Amino acid sequence: MTGMAPPCRRANRKRMPQQFIMSKPTADLYKIPQKPPPRHSHPLPAVHDTPMTNQTFPTAAGIAAASRSIDPLFANSPLIEQQTANLALGLRLFAKVETLNPIRSFKGRGTGWWLENQAGSDVAVVTASAGNFGQGLAYACAKRGRAIVIFSAVTANPVKIEAMRRLGAEVRLEGNDFDAAKAAARAYAAAHGCPFVEDGALREIAEGAGTIALEITRQLERAKISLDAILVPLGNGALLTGIGTWIRAHAPSCRVIGVVAEGAPAMKQAFETGRAVATATADTAADGIAVRECVPYALESMKTTVDEVWAVDEAAIAAARSFCLQHFGLVVEEAGAAGLAALLARPGAFTGATVATILCGGNVRAAG
Repeated sequence: MTGMAPPCRRANRKRMPQQFIMSKPTADLYKIPQKPPPRHSHPLPAVHDTPMTNQTFPTAAGIAAASRSIDPLFANSPLIEQQTANLALGLRLFAKVETLNPIRSFKGRGTGWWLENQAGSDVAVVTASAGNFGQGLAYACAKRGRAIVIFSAVTANPVKIEAMRRLGAEVRLEGNDFDAAKAAARAYAAAHGCPFVEDGALREIAEGAGTIALEITRQLERAKISLDAILVPLGNGALLTGIGTWIRAHAPSCRVIGVVAEGAPAMKQAFETGRAVATATADTAADGIAVRECVPYALESMKTTVDEVWAVDEAAIAAARSFCLQHFGLVVEEAGAAGLAALLARPGAFTGATVATILCGGNVRAAG
C-alpha cells in the first residue's frame, strides 16, 4: 500500500445504488466436452489445526429472525422450475434466483442482518471482497449512513469494483488474489481501529444467507414437495453454512452439498480433513468462490451442517452458465452457477430426485 492511509473515522458518503453493466452472454452449448481441459495441478496444501472460535454458530431461530428483518429488496426471490431443464438433467430442479435485486447477488441478505445487529457508529467498517460481498456490505452501509473501506485484488472484476464505488465504498486494490487483499484489509482494520468484517466468519452473515433455504422449504412445503438434495456454491462458507443450518432443522432428510471450483479446493480439502487448509493458488474464473485459505469458523460450522463437498472443473462451470441462459433465460456468473455445474458434471447422481440450487450471482465481467 502506498501513501498515508486515511483514518477509519471519517465523513459518511451516501450514494444511491445504480444499475450495473452486464457483459454480452456467450452462445456456447451447455453440454460438457467428453474430454474436458486438463485439471489444474496444485502443490500439496498447507494444513494446520482449526483454531477454536468464541463465536456462536448460526441457528434456525436466528435465520427466522433475519427473514423478518432483511431488506425486502433481497427477500422472497423467485424459485423457478423449467421443464426443459428437468428433461435435460433427468431430475426435478428448483432454482432460487438471486440475481434480480439491486446488487445482483444474495449478499445483501447477510450484510444487512449483520449491520442491523451492530451498535451505531461513525467508524468505518473494513472488509475484503471479490466484489459481491463488498456490494452487499456497501449497500447496507449506504442505507445506514456508515462509511466502508473495501480491499479487493488488483485482478478483481472491474465491473464489481465500479459497482462497489457507485454504492459509496472506498475501494483499495491490494494483492494478486482475494486472500492477499483480505490480509491487507485485516492489517488496515487493526492499524486504524476499525471493525473487520470477514465473509464466512460471522454468525449473522450466515444467518442472513440462510433465509434463502427458509424461503425454499416454506414454498415447497406449501406445494407438498420434499427436497432430496440442495447444491450450494462454496467460497468462504457463509451461504453453505446458513443454508445447511436451516435444512438440518427443517428438512433433515435433504442432503446438503457444497460445490467448489476444482482450481480452488481449499474448503473441500479442509472439510475432508477436518483441518484448516491453505493452497498456493486459487485458479478459476469463478471469482466468487476463488478461495485459497479456509475460513476456520465456516469449517467448524460445516462439520454439523454439510454432508459432502464436490468440485467442478472450468468446463462444467462454463456449461452451467450456458445452461442457465438456454433454459432459464438468465445470465449467471461463474460462481453463481457452481451448483448447477455439479449436476451437469455428475449425470445420473440424482436421477429422478428433487433437487434445489441457488443461482447466487449475476455480476459478470464486461465483454472485451
